Amino acid sequence: MSITERKNYHIKTMTREQVDVALDWAADEGWNPGLHDAEPFYTADPEGFFMGFLDREPLSSISAVRYGKGFGFIGFFMVKPEHRGKGYGFEMGQWALAHLEGRLIGIDGVVAQQENYQKAGFTLVHRNIRYEGVGSGEPVNHPEILPLSGIPFEEIYACDRRFFPGKRDAFLKSWIGRPHTVALGIRLQDHLAGYGVLRPCRSGYKIGPLFAPDAGWAETLLLSLLGHARKGSPVYLDVPEINPSAVALAEDNRMKMVFETARMYNHKPPNLPLNEIFGITTFELG
Repeated sequence: MSITERKNYHIKTMTREQVDVALDWAADEGWNPGLHDAEPFYTADPEGFFMGFLDREPLSSISAVRYGKGFGFIGFFMVKPEHRGKGYGFEMGQWALAHLEGRLIGIDGVVAQQENYQKAGFTLVHRNIRYEGVGSGEPVNHPEILPLSGIPFEEIYACDRRFFPGKRDAFLKSWIGRPHTVALGIRLQDHLAGYGVLRPCRSGYKIGPLFAPDAGWAETLLLSLLGHARKGSPVYLDVPEINPSAVALAEDNRMKMVFETARMYNHKPPNLPLNEIFGITTFELG
């Protein structure tokens, strides 16, 4: 017998307003969401966010966002502390897997839950490490680093498709256009070779993604983004450990490790240019 049948536990698709509630829960968990994350997250897949209710009390959440026809990503996996250990999280996980059935699924799982994710059919591919640095407050001018606002969206999206395994044009358009977000691209030989985004968060800022053709350009882009963050404010970058140049970039710029997740997939991982991925977009949506 399922929890739903036993305890009047209902799982429903979130409304846009309930995504704000889930982000508040994420803040309580110490995840430090962006100030304007709700709109691009919801835009990515309005049918991909779920909340569990015991009678009318919201107590759990999960996202199972679909990208195109073949990829999905699970995130926002939370149960309120007073309701943990009662099976609600398991029920949410099964719901998300059913919603994404037939797709390659990715997840950034917390270390403590890796064993449970393995039991659900996921395999560890690499760690993502969150590094903390500080903003310089001194924007750097470089002729090849340009605001994405001056580049046709079709070109931005074509660049993004190299680095992400699914179609996310609606998300991307919203992601780079949020208030107080800085989105910069690397323009080389008349094409966009990479880009990075800095967004304000509940504490400081986060950079994500950070895509670049090599370590030198990644550092140029990183320093340009740090220059747009308030001097002395914390800035976070989520680095795929599988790219040693990305780890070196963070450490060479005096960033310190503060958190980690396990990037896991339920099938063969996507073929991505990992040596050009210096920072992932988000732990929640991939």
